[in-house]
Amino acid sequence: MQNQNIAIAIVDDHTLFRSGLASLMEEFDEINVLFEAVNGLDLQAKINNNKDVQLVLMDINMPVMDGFAATKWVKTNYPHVHVLALSMLEDEKAIIGMLKAGAGGYMLKESTPSDLLTAIKVIVEKGFFVNEVVSGRLLVAMKDPDVKPLFSARELTFLQYCSTELTYKEIADLMNVSPRTVDNYRESLFAKLNIKSRTGLVVYGIKNSLINI
Repeated sequence: MQNQNIAIAIVDDHTLFRSGLASLMEEFDEINVLFEAVNGLDLQAKINNNKDVQLVLMDINMPVMDGFAATKWVKTNYPHVHVLALSMLEDEKAIIGMLKAGAGGYMLKESTPSDLLTAIKVIVEKGFFVNEVVSGRLLVAMKDPDVKPLFSARELTFLQYCSTELTYKEIADLMNVSPRTVDNYRESLFAKLNIKSRTGLVVYGIKNSLINI
């Protein structure tokens, strides 16, 4: 992704903010703004003609169809398209609502363009973006407490290897992937479980019968 443009859409009912943001993002070589929309319904009409879009910057409070409904629609009809919430709201209800709807991250409108660019890149690469607004704990807390976090088969394999004395480089070799990919597995598990150490991952894996000992 680093050598390719990331195609995005901006959905916001405030014309000046939307147009200004589009201009700012177009200044980055990595970003290509495919279209702008004034609300979720407008997004529905335009995304069908712009199917190359990879990520939608989504406002929350909009007339006709708000960000919650629009995000659910996007993730239902275009599950490969990422959504990054971009709002003035900082309350937990709004954040959790957007994450439950399928957003991969949540940014405040006061964020700098460079911070926004970073969030876009991370979501496109990893599927989620964790920051001071969306902590790993919140990503887990928004789920039903009786539902376990979902792990990919590769993440579970990596978790198993974590319980050994192998280095991350050795784990990468055994899994036939790059060390960077192993780093992604680790960071993904850290975010899902709000854990910050390899030991913590192993303890979680043992307690939840994810590691064979």
